[in-house]
Amino acid sequence: MTAEDMKGALDFLKSAEKLKDTLRSGHTSGGRPESTAEHTWRLCLMVIVFAHELPGIDIAKLLKLCIVHDLGEALSGDIPAIMQSADTNKSEQERADLQVLTQSLPPAQRSEILSLWEEYEAASSPEAVLAKGFDKLETILQHNQGLNPADFDYAFNLTYGLKQTSRHPLIASIRTILDEETRAHALKQNPNM
Repeated sequence: MTAEDMKGALDFLKSAEKLKDTLRSGHTSGGRPESTAEHTWRLCLMVIVFAHELPGIDIAKLLKLCIVHDLGEALSGDIPAIMQSADTNKSEQERADLQVLTQSLPPAQRSEILSLWEEYEAASSPEAVLAKGFDKLETILQHNQGLNPADFDYAFNLTYGLKQTSRHPLIASIRTILDEETRAHALKQNPNM
């Protein structure tokens, strides 16, 4: 790697650091808003914890997909699922932001990151299907664990990400457990549910 490539890589890493301050709709168990970087960290940890249940899966590739899946949010932030509408094209915005964010990288590295992100978006490999499923599971896990505001909509999570969490038996099994927790939170919040 040339000195210029190293500088470009460091510039990229400096820009990606913004994910530490990009806040999501969920809250930590201590009650503060969770960052995208924290979500990505635990998403990767989930993959490591359940890797032994994924024979035939390229775990390194799965981890790479998890790491890059929300990278574009470093520039324009996160749009919570509950706030997305037909007018919101989160995917297009993240793609455009990722292209800007990776400009300083050497071409081969830039191409790899953009390709991984495209693979994730299209769920075009078994690893990408799992990355999407684990992504939804980590979000639901955080919502169930977090010290959320009183008006937090737990019931929303009962339908959130059903498509992504039904495509692999392991993901579906974990989803069943998390849905039980979600229902308990929703019932506490609204006993008439």
